[in-house]
Amino acid sequence: MDGQETLKGRLRVRLFPRAEGAVRRGHPWVYGESIKSQNREGETGELAVIYDKRDRFFGVGMWEAESPIRLRILHCGKPATIDREWWVGKATDCLAKRKELVLDGGTNGARMINGESEGFPGLVADKYADTLVVKVYAGGWLVRWEEIEDVLREVFAPKFLVLRMSRNLADVAAGLGLEEGFRGEAGDEVVVFSENGLKFESAVLKGQKTGFFLDQRDNRARVEGLAAERDVLNVFSFSGGFSLYAARGGARSVTDLDISAYALEAAERNYLLNTDVSNVERRAVQADAFRWLDESEEMYDLIIVDPPSLAKRESEKEGAMRAYRSLNEKAISMLRSGGILVAASCSAHIGKEDFFAMVEELAATSGRRYKELWRHGHAADHPADFREAEYLKALCIEFS
Repeated sequence: MDGQETLKGRLRVRLFPRAEGAVRRGHPWVYGESIKSQNREGETGELAVIYDKRDRFFGVGMWEAESPIRLRILHCGKPATIDREWWVGKATDCLAKRKELVLDGGTNGARMINGESEGFPGLVADKYADTLVVKVYAGGWLVRWEEIEDVLREVFAPKFLVLRMSRNLADVAAGLGLEEGFRGEAGDEVVVFSENGLKFESAVLKGQKTGFFLDQRDNRARVEGLAAERDVLNVFSFSGGFSLYAARGGARSVTDLDISAYALEAAERNYLLNTDVSNVERRAVQADAFRWLDESEEMYDLIIVDPPSLAKRESEKEGAMRAYRSLNEKAISMLRSGGILVAASCSAHIGKEDFFAMVEELAATSGRRYKELWRHGHAADHPADFREAEYLKALCIEFS
C-alpha cells in the first residue's frame, strides 16, 4: 500500500456513519471527532487504511496528527497501492488536462495541481514560465517532501522549483529541517509569465498565495470582450489583471483602485510590460475602496468589484454579505446607461447561491432595467469537486 509503511503495522481506522457516508460521496476531509476507532496513534504523513463497519476496505487517507482535519482522503474504492508510481500517474493526468485546456503559445502560467479535487489534498502547484511554485497546506506533504518533489520534477520538468507553506506548518517544517524558498538552483524572485498573450509578474517567493491569482483567468478574458470604448473601474485591482484585459479589449480608460501602494506599483509594472496596450489611459487611485466609492461622484461604463476574501470563517459570513452588498450597490449607482457590473467573490464561506441572489436583488431594486450577461466560477485549471472548493463566483449584469 505504501512504501513508507512503518514497522508498527498499518494504521487502521473506522469512521462514524455520517463521516463514512460523506467520504463515499466524495468529500476529501475527515475531522478528528469523526473517527470512531483506530488501532494505534497515527503519525503525520503516514497512510491510514479506512475500513467500513463490516471490516471491508473502502479508502486510504493521509494522517495529520496536528490538524483538526485528521485524514485527507487520497483514494476511495477498491484497494490500491499508493506509492511513487501512483503519484506520478496523478500528476501526469493533471499535466495532460492543462495541455488540453490552458497551456498554449500565449499562456505559460497555470494551476498545474489543484489540491483535493485532483488527488493531492492540501497541495497546489502553479506554473509561471519555467518556475513551479508548490504551496503546501498539510504537514503530511512535508513529511513526504523528498518523494513528492522528485515526482513533481519528473512530471512537470521545471527549471526552478519553489516550496511555500501555510503559516501553521512552521513547527512541522522546522522539525524536518525544511524552509520556504527555492529548492536546488535559485531563479528570479519575480517571474514574468504570459496569460492569453498578456505579460504579468508573479512574486513567487513573497507574493500572495503562489505569487498571482490565476483563478480569474477566464473571467478576465470575458471582461476583455466587454470593454471596447468603455471607461473601466477596477475595484480592489491588486496587480491590475482585469484592467490589462480591458485595455487590450479597447477600453477608453482604466482606473485601478486599491488601498495598497505595493499592489498599484505591481499593476503599473504589468501595464508597462504590455506595450501594445500601454497607450490606453490608466489612472491609479490608492484609497480604501469602501470610502472612495461612497465619496466618489465619477461615472463609469464597466465596473469590476473583486475584493479579497471578506469571510475567512463561517462566523464572518453575515458581515461579509453586508460588505458585498454595500460595494455592489454603490458600483451600480456609478454606472452610466448601458453600463456593466462584474461582481465577484472569492469567499469560500459565501455560497454562490447566496452571492448571486444578493447581486440580483440589488439589480432588481436599482430602479433600472437590467439583464444578466453571464455567471461563472473558477478558471478551467481550478477544478472543484466538493463544496468547500467552490469559492470563486462572478456575475455580470448590464444596466440600462
